[in-house]
Amino acid sequence: MSLQTRITELAQGIAADIKSLKAAQGNLNALNTTAKASLVAAINEVLQLAQAAGSSSGATINDAETSAGSTFSSSKITTLLAELKNQILGGASAAYDTLQEIEAKLGSDDTALANLLTAVGNRISFADAQSLTAAQQLQACTNLGIGDPTTDFLAAYTAAKS
Repeated sequence: MSLQTRITELAQGIAADIKSLKAAQGNLNALNTTAKASLVAAINEVLQLAQAAGSSSGATINDAETSAGSTFSSSKITTLLAELKNQILGGASAAYDTLQEIEAKLGSDDTALANLLTAVGNRISFADAQSLTAAQQLQACTNLGIGDPTTDFLAAYTAAKS
């Protein structure tokens, strides 16, 4: 398997994970709250409504179980969100622990990936046949310490024995 293929598969795997994360978050516009910009804003709205309603309306805070007439406390929700974040990140370093940071590293368009794949495609392969120009062959052989691939060894031999 070529490095280009592996990098392409890595990029596709990351894209699939991002797509899965976006799907798991759901459609924020479908929230039954007025705050639809973020899940945190929606949760805060629900908490404010529960606090405003008090227990007289039947809304209670119950961290032990979920039910239609209760909600988790803000500390329980914060804990659950932190656990979910840890599960999603799977130990990623701080430099890559948000989708924004991953996007910034990959680029917001395909140009960076295309440039990377082009650069990878311009490398010598030991496993695959390649069509290289004479200049590319010379550079590759020089890099490997082989010398000029166009050297006519028969001519050198013939000249040496004269």
